[in-house]
Amino acid sequence: MFDSQRYERQARTSQDAVYLRLREQILSLELLPGAALSEQEMAAAFQVSRTPVRESFVRLAQEGLVQVLPQRGTFVSLIDAEHALEARFMREHLECAVVRLACETASPERDAALEENLSAQLSALEARDEKRTFELDEAFHRTIFASCRKLNTWMLLQQAKTHLDRTRHLTLSPDRDWRHLYTQHREIAEAIRQQDADRAERAMRTHLQLTVTDLDELQRQ
Repeated sequence: MFDSQRYERQARTSQDAVYLRLREQILSLELLPGAALSEQEMAAAFQVSRTPVRESFVRLAQEGLVQVLPQRGTFVSLIDAEHALEARFMREHLECAVVRLACETASPERDAALEENLSAQLSALEARDEKRTFELDEAFHRTIFASCRKLNTWMLLQQAKTHLDRTRHLTLSPDRDWRHLYTQHREIAEAIRQQDADRAERAMRTHLQLTVTDLDELQRQ
């Protein structure tokens, strides 16, 4: 007997898996801006039917990460400079507000989690592991949001900053020294530990204002 509910659950699982992997590949620039995307090739690569791939393309198009052009095909969207700058504006204001909230309450568990993250950051930077550095950067900021019970805000911010994240991957090239990121994160963590809201906000603002340093050059790349 055909189990329609089981089929729908499996289809949803496949679609989510394909969507999340494609989204990660686009954000990390594994799939470059302007790259053509083939339903058939993606279905073969993920070992799924073309339906979850097609549905994933629709979801990614809604986020502005994929562009579907009738009679021409589906392509990874170019990085939108205006969207990146607007996302930076949103991120700066939200994160400065959240870091002040974090300073209102002492939390040994949060401070220990930030310290563990910082140790891992240093190792990743020394290894020049760009992917791991980016992941730990995200985890550091997420920990602060989580400690303030603002994970829903964090998730909304994630959806808004897709173009910004791609510019961040462009700047995190292996041939550059990014130890100042670790220094800035440590300053933020120390200010939170001391519950110094003004210092924490200043440190966070300085850190986030470096996210897009030369947008014209990034657009050219």
